[in-house]
Amino acid sequence: MLSGLDHLVITVTDISRAVDFYSRVLGLDVRYRDRERVDLMLGDMALRLHWTATDIEPRAATPTPGSLDLCLRSQLPLDEIQRHLEALSVDVELGPVKRQGANGELESLYLRDPDGNLLEISRPLR
Repeated sequence: MLSGLDHLVITVTDISRAVDFYSRVLGLDVRYRDRERVDLMLGDMALRLHWTATDIEPRAATPTPGSLDLCLRSQLPLDEIQRHLEALSVDVELGPVKRQGANGELESLYLRDPDGNLLEISRPLR
């Protein structure tokens, strides 16, 4: 019945700060929709940033910055990701650690975006 995910909305307190983090730190391409919505492209889907004070309807019942826990797959080895984060003075909260993903065992690093959302960056263990 369903075939995948088109976009996932991340509620943020500051669109420019979030765009800077997700583009500069995580390398996502940015597509501006309007002043209250921005798409960060991740393969064929988007992480859509919505500003907390938006009037866009419909929306989640309780759009809350910092409530997201998201696992992202990395194309690069995690040691390269870790060096990149260190060069940008981005703290790694945990990792690398072994975890279980949707398709098997992963190695993961955990960090937070500027709104406190938990981001897991993972690579499959083979």
